[in-house]
Amino acid sequence: MKDKIRIASGSGFWGDLQSIPYQQVTKGPVDYLMMDFLAEVTMSIMQKQKKRNPAAGYAKDLIQIMKEILPSIAEKNIKVVTNGGGANPMGCVEEIVKCAHKLGIKGMKIGVVTGDDILDSLDDLLKRGAGLDNMESGQKISDVKEKLISANVYFGARPIVEVLKKGAQIVITGRTTDTSLTYAPMIHEFKWSWDDWDKLAAGVIAGHILECGGQSSGGNFLGDWKSVPDLAHIGFPIAEAYLNGEFVITKHQNTGGMVSVETVSEQLMYEIGDPTSYITPECIADFTSIKLEQLEKDRVRVYGIKGKPATDLFKVSMAYNDGYTAIGNLTYSWPDALEKAKKADEILRTRLSDLGLKFEEIKTEFLGVNACHGPLAAKQNEINEVVLRIGVRSNHHHDVEAFGKEIAPLILTGPPSVTGFAGGRPKANEVIAYWPALMPKKLVHPKVEIITT
Repeated sequence: MKDKIRIASGSGFWGDLQSIPYQQVTKGPVDYLMMDFLAEVTMSIMQKQKKRNPAAGYAKDLIQIMKEILPSIAEKNIKVVTNGGGANPMGCVEEIVKCAHKLGIKGMKIGVVTGDDILDSLDDLLKRGAGLDNMESGQKISDVKEKLISANVYFGARPIVEVLKKGAQIVITGRTTDTSLTYAPMIHEFKWSWDDWDKLAAGVIAGHILECGGQSSGGNFLGDWKSVPDLAHIGFPIAEAYLNGEFVITKHQNTGGMVSVETVSEQLMYEIGDPTSYITPECIADFTSIKLEQLEKDRVRVYGIKGKPATDLFKVSMAYNDGYTAIGNLTYSWPDALEKAKKADEILRTRLSDLGLKFEEIKTEFLGVNACHGPLAAKQNEINEVVLRIGVRSNHHHDVEAFGKEIAPLILTGPPSVTGFAGGRPKANEVIAYWPALMPKKLVHPKVEIITT
């Protein structure tokens, strides 16, 4: 049993810097590389890809990444844990196996975690008491059931630990919690008990710090962001974890960015509700118990963490089709840029009304003025240019398409000094809506398998 491991963050989302995983496994010692690819809407995108092509449905970026890092992880015995399998973990594994064969890497074990996709078994699960009403609004699942395009259970660390025990060097999962990609290796290596709530909670918080990649090592920093060095070559965070549940957040030397109490604190505040009850499948972590200490440059100690027993529920992430949307843009220049853009918005809304078009929502933003802050935006004088961005949403495809035909005419039939119309008419796109729910853990179980290259 080890008393220290180093877990490196290699990705914070699908589309993150592709150079980072190779950097993490080559610029210094690490034992594990975790890569997070999934967000709430990502699974619905992957499900749609899989319906069009049964071989798709995973993060294709991951395959190129694996081509680059397979030789290094094979040589250094670094383990990789990622949810990049998305809606098709087995398809992802098949491509990784092909990469390994081309590189002459044989005998490497890949653990696959599936069973999170419950879309095809919803009727049976509902009969058995799954519930699945919207956990935020209370709306009944029956209202959207026929429009669902994805339904995935958030599994935790248990199936990952299971395949690691079976000798997996690479673990590919579907929808697991982001934090489990980090605390599963800690549970496995340190042989923590499943009811050692404080240590499990420490692992969860380490995972929360790593899950967004460079956001905890100086990226997107709201503090003294000008003090962050060399963001062009940012180093992603590494959790140096210890048997007793404490860990140090650091990064490789000679990389950009910075790890400080401030950067780590900001990430700890990211996407949490009740800070005393951060719920995961294995435990509940108390964020108010966290203590931080700057040990030296780019090394922050995290300790004192408290945890509580897990609930008997899994969270379920679902998505459904909720009509159509389209967005158009026009740019108005000085003088009177904002006044022109506001008049164009008024003219367009009048024309849409005259046509009898029906929309659930029409939203206008003036980029450069209020797109970020809305009604709280500070007043400005003599604005050089303003981008009018207007979007509509409707359950009727025809109405959204008709909206798209009304943008270009404003160029010659509205206020002057307009530019920025490119790419053709705005097209109607499907709206994918999010449906969060809970269900009893006893109704669904992960499946694990080992594939050898």
